[in-house]
Order: sequence, then C-alpha cells, then structure tokens
Amino acid sequence: MKKVIRSAAAVALMSLVVASCNKQAPKVDEKPATASAANTEMKIAYIEVDSIMSQYKFCKEYSAILEKKGQNIQNTISSKGRSLQNAVAKFQQDIQNNKYTQQQAEAVQAGLQKQDADLRELQQRLGSEFQAETEKFNAALRDSIQHYLAVYNKDKKYSLILSKAGDNILYADKAYDITNEVISGLNKAYKSVPAAKKK
Repeated sequence: MKKVIRSAAAVALMSLVVASCNKQAPKVDEKPATASAANTEMKIAYIEVDSIMSQYKFCKEYSAILEKKGQNIQNTISSKGRSLQNAVAKFQQDIQNNKYTQQQAEAVQAGLQKQDADLRELQQRLGSEFQAETEKFNAALRDSIQHYLAVYNKDKKYSLILSKAGDNILYADKAYDITNEVISGLNKAYKSVPAAKKK
C-alpha cells in the first residue's frame, strides 16, 4: 500500500513540475518579447522527488494517514472475507452431514451468495473512496509545491525546475540541486494536520 501511495504521489509531483514548466516556457518557434541576444542564459535547477516524498512533512503525514486508512480497509475486507469463508465451509460440511432439506440448503446458499456480493460491493466502494482520497492528497501535494515554487522562484529566477526521480535524468550536476532548499522552505511553510483530522 505504501509503494502505491508513494508512486502515485511521485507521478503527481513529476507531472506538476513538467506542467508548471510547460506553462512558463514559450513554444519552440515563439520568441519572448523581451529576449535580447545578450540575455540568452537559461537557469535550470532540479528537485529529487524521493527526497520530497521522504522529508516533506506534508508527504510524511498524509502518507501515514493514507497508509492507516489502507490498512483499515484491508483489515475490514480480510475479516469479512474470513467470516464468509468460514460460513461457506460450515455450509458445505452441513450439506455433507444432511443437516438441511433441499429448500433450506437453497435458502442458506442464497444468503451466502448475497454476503459474497455485499463483500465485493464493499470492497469496490472502499477502494473507490481510498482512490479518491489518494487523488485528493496528490492534488494537494501538487498545489502545495506549485505554490511554494512560484514564491521561491520570484527571487531565484529559474527558467526551468525539473523533477528528478530515479534515472529519468541521466546526468545532473549537484550544483543545480535545489532539493534541500525547497524541502526546508516547504516544511517551514507547512502547517501540520490537527490530530483530530488524522484519525
């Protein structure tokens, strides 16, 4: 569950940085109105996505919340699934011991089928709710980073800020790594989730 949350958040973060850079950068055949031959230097920086995921307080808190919710869902489904399996095993044993008339057996079997359908429906509903919660987290993460980078870049004046995850950038000089600076700023700006909301 943790890997799913991290990979979904990493994808959201990567798409955020690419999308925000795409909005700011002119198209290839367009020339900025204020560009001059002397001012062609492009400032580029990058952020390590894994570091954001492991050190940004927002990510740590919400990953823990999502992990707990995911575990609760898994426990609920497992518990109800075991209960249904036990009921099916008992029914099969009772059938072998001729404890039911045909009519009673059909009624019990119909009840077990309904329990199975209810369990599948519950699993689907809880899965959808969890997916919606994960998407909400990813959107909030994207907004949080996008907002911070907009403020951060007013002074820094980077033309492009890339997200580096795994080996999607084959080589990057550490001089252009602004990860720690960004994480520090994000954590200073972040207001922790109230304890009541974490439950």
